Amino acid sequence: MSVITRRTVLAALAASPLLLQPAWAQNATLKISHQFPGGTVTEGDFRDRLTRMFAAEVEKRSKGSLKFEIYPGSSLMKTNAQFSAMRKGALDMSLVPLSYAGGEVPEVNIGLMPGLVTSYEQAYGWKNAEVGKELSRILNEKGIVLISWIWQAGGVASRTKPVIDPDDAKGMKIRGGSREMDLILKAAGAAVVSLPSNEIYAAMQTGAMEAALTSSTSLISFRLEEVSKALTTGRAGAYWFMFEPLMMSKAVFDRLSKDQQATIMAVGAEMEAFALNSAKADDQAVADVYAKAKAKVVDLNPAALKKWQTIARATAWKDYGERNENCAKLLKLAEKTL
Repeated sequence: MSVITRRTVLAALAASPLLLQPAWAQNATLKISHQFPGGTVTEGDFRDRLTRMFAAEVEKRSKGSLKFEIYPGSSLMKTNAQFSAMRKGALDMSLVPLSYAGGEVPEVNIGLMPGLVTSYEQAYGWKNAEVGKELSRILNEKGIVLISWIWQAGGVASRTKPVIDPDDAKGMKIRGGSREMDLILKAAGAAVVSLPSNEIYAAMQTGAMEAALTSSTSLISFRLEEVSKALTTGRAGAYWFMFEPLMMSKAVFDRLSKDQQATIMAVGAEMEAFALNSAKADDQAVADVYAKAKAKVVDLNPAALKKWQTIARATAWKDYGERNENCAKLLKLAEKTL
């Protein structure tokens, strides 16, 4: 081959962006893992539905260059392994409660900080507020890209009595869901039990645990009404708001083309309206499910919420703010949204 011909070929290669991308970035099948019960695009736990809707829309807009495999019910890997696997590039995507990774990255416990978020409007406002931008920056540094912001209010399912005021928790074995939730439960006199939401049913069934705080959707999806005699809902207000985003490994995201990245981020943002509406619907639906099961259903009142928030400020917020500089900054920025 002549010098001129080689130069011509090299110039052509340099001018072709597709040829400069990794082969799999042009045509990739990505795995999405989560702990929630599986269903379809139209039926089942809305978090599973959201991953399926997201996958279908991205595949459509990317003209099939991106395809997805959904693994519900921790069928691909254990619940608590997902965040670390994404950071290492061993898992492509996951929809997982962010605070589950608090032992690995303490900053993420801001996603289940008792009393810090008390409404959906405040929660979803985080994304474009200073606190959301700072949280996104920290997660990027840790190897995680936030794709969809998903928040859920939660309630308390109990084998015995309703848990409304802090005094009601005294002496009970309760699952909080994060280090910070555990701190306020301990301050209220409860014995805390730590496990992911998909293991609550078995623990309550055996009596190893008497009550559990979790999202309205999980209270339904994991059929906890079968092992509960009382429910405190989050429909009238809650001190338990969980950040459960759809996330992607930054290592994987960075290998995609700019168009693929833009498509993923656009579709991810569009899913947030569905998540908000579904979470609100489940806050009401959970009350109906438990009432039908003959459980005593009560709502959290403003006075009780204020009592829990007072405990949270003195315990969970203080502890979190002292963890490191990032935590202190995130807490300060979050308080601006109250």
